Amino acid sequence: MSPSAPAATFALQPPPPHSLRSALRVALATLRGTARRPAAAPAAAAGTPPAPTRHVAVAPGGRAVSYLAAGTPGAPRLVLVHGTPGRAEGWMDYLRAPPGGFEVLAPDRPGFGASAPHDGALTSLAAQAEAMSALLPDERRATVLVGHSLGGAVAARLAAELPHRVDALVLLAAALDPALERVHLLQRLGAWPPLRACLPRALRHANDELIALARELETLRPLLARIRCPVFVVHGLADDLVPVTQVVYLQRELRGAAVHTELLPGQGHFLPWQAAAEVRRAIARAGQASC
Repeated sequence: MSPSAPAATFALQPPPPHSLRSALRVALATLRGTARRPAAAPAAAAGTPPAPTRHVAVAPGGRAVSYLAAGTPGAPRLVLVHGTPGRAEGWMDYLRAPPGGFEVLAPDRPGFGASAPHDGALTSLAAQAEAMSALLPDERRATVLVGHSLGGAVAARLAAELPHRVDALVLLAAALDPALERVHLLQRLGAWPPLRACLPRALRHANDELIALARELETLRPLLARIRCPVFVVHGLADDLVPVTQVVYLQRELRGAAVHTELLPGQGHFLPWQAAAEVRRAIARAGQASC
């Protein structure tokens, strides 16, 4: 893993949605300027953590994965996996103020941000997990994986494929139950080549991922029993994108793991931004469990 120049500072991006309709809502908000990049980053105050830096890791299959890093090098590693669409900068609050005692890595999943591919989505959860495995440290260091929304499925696939390399798993509004996946007519239209070519890259790839998700989750289902590390599930009771009934599925299918569940009244899908205190608490508990 070779470091490059320090990462630019971005305004916090809109949270990644779990449907094309919501993705379009986020895109319109972006066009109205709610996610504008500031003209210049403010000077760091004395005693503040160093700014996140941009790096590139190479996965076992040779795929390059771009990521932002912050926190304490050499400490237990915390890997933050975004949903769809999304990119590393969506975790900027957790990078600028890293949870204590962690080296924090936030990757651009393949097909998003600065990570290839640029022309076609990588819809396979196995391939996504393989790419994320490049961020796991050696087995002498603890690793906590955090996955939000579709990123939860990627993190779970990685924990199932490499159970000896993941010490705790945090699932935030995670989408894992294939029975709850529905493909809307608008998504089919968005996959029509003439219309698809008009969509921004992130929305093209998000739509491709969501259309393939039910099939991918069916493939993941029999592997979930392989997960042996503690799992911390945080879900909003008012989540209208990934229904809270996902929690029942997780508690049933993660039968090889100790599952700790926290349901948040009044909270929706975008927990990393709207329930940051609860998310940080879950990360701290996962860190303690991984020691």
